Amino acid sequence: CTSAQAAALLLRPGERVLVAGGPGIVEAIGAVGAVVVARTDDPMDDAEFARHAVDIDTVMVGYHSSFDYQGLTRAVTPILGGARLIGTNDDPTYPTPAGLIPGGGSLLAAIAKAGGVRPIIAGKSFAPMGQLVRQRLGIDDLSVAWMAGDRDSTDGAFARLVSARFALMLSGVSESPDDRTVAPDAVFDNLAGLADHLLRA
Repeated sequence: CTSAQAAALLLRPGERVLVAGGPGIVEAIGAVGAVVVARTDDPMDDAEFARHAVDIDTVMVGYHSSFDYQGLTRAVTPILGGARLIGTNDDPTYPTPAGLIPGGGSLLAAIAKAGGVRPIIAGKSFAPMGQLVRQRLGIDDLSVAWMAGDRDSTDGAFARLVSARFALMLSGVSESPDDRTVAPDAVFDNLAGLADHLLRA
């Protein structure tokens, strides 16, 4: 389950969407019968982009490594005209081997601020992701499930939202114990630690 797939659950068939994000978002939108009109980084001049981007219903935002000021302008314009804003997630940072980089949530915040709107957020720890997980697993009771993640503010909050147990991974993104908003049910260095714990249970 991805946050893009959860965000796509919020769309109607035929809804016209402008994407500030990668191919995973485009694929998820198509899978629910909505229409990607354009991406903010499409290689066209602004006049051509404006012709393609008329009657945008929704702007959908996710992680986007080539996001720039032109992309910000293109995303904000339909919002100022009444389009709604959906974020796949609100993660402020994203871990890479070289360290933390700005995440999709930082881009979403810029677009929301410039557009003067409050975004709808679909990923962890919000209801659309809970709906998607239950739908994919085919069960409503997730109390026997474990949510593994490195952020208590999103992963832990999501575990509580769906009544699952929360395994905090110490990946380097994890908040310090003093800053935690959700107490984990268990803490592991990595997923192998959780797997070992489950095998011993």
